Amino acid sequence: MPDRYAVIGNPISHSKSPQIHAEFALQTRQSLEYSRLLGDLTDFAGDVRRFFADAGRGLNVTVPFKVQAWALANERSPQAELAGAVNTLTQLPNGRLRGDNTDGAGLMRDLTHNHGFDVRGARVLLLGAGGAAQGVIQPLLAAGATQLVIANRTASKAVELAEKFAIAGAVNGCGLEALAGQQFDLIVNATSAGLTNAVPAIPNDCLNAGGWIYDMLYSDQCTAFQRWGLAHGAARALDGLGMLVEQAAESFWLWRGVRPETAPIITQLRGVAAAGSRG
Repeated sequence: MPDRYAVIGNPISHSKSPQIHAEFALQTRQSLEYSRLLGDLTDFAGDVRRFFADAGRGLNVTVPFKVQAWALANERSPQAELAGAVNTLTQLPNGRLRGDNTDGAGLMRDLTHNHGFDVRGARVLLLGAGGAAQGVIQPLLAAGATQLVIANRTASKAVELAEKFAIAGAVNGCGLEALAGQQFDLIVNATSAGLTNAVPAIPNDCLNAGGWIYDMLYSDQCTAFQRWGLAHGAARALDGLGMLVEQAAESFWLWRGVRPETAPIITQLRGVAAAGSRG
């Protein structure tokens, strides 16, 4: 019987992760099956326990369960421990759950390797203070961002998160209204606003000339935040499909001990999107 893996989230029907991992398995000649699991908003821990009790080997975790997954893990990687969020769960031979966070590696691989953005010296605005945001703060700082501002609708959450990562004043937290008069070289949207076709209420002039925007959400068409970026002069307006594939490759390596090639999968998924499919 093939080893069982899945992605858990709510909503989850849109997820491309099963297709991505199926392609990884074919490419690397691994025997596995990978499915979607709609998580119960009131019983995430129960869903996880039942999956692993039924011979599951690993779970990817997406919105809105990444912080809960961190709490559920019996042990965590240094990246996950610092982030306070987990997107990859693995059941160890002794039955304990290990939590990892591959979001930061996925974002940086896509942003820098696939698209050529140089984070060194950049002023970065990170929108959101949930699990998606928490996983990418340290990698952005490690890549050389001069300043990182975390902005959230609830300002106290952004301030609390910034204090956790504070490095010589390089990280600050604030509410969205406090962004007036500030400009950034890169804006990363880690909110789920795009799920309802909305955009965070940020000033129209907060992107520097030649600046980039990056939406962690992905779609077969431009996301709402990509459209905002293009309307406000972004040199590049990227969605999170590349990040999804890159973080999936990191998870696959953790589970299977082999690292798949990501470029062919990204190209394939973009081709499907261009052909007009949706999901």
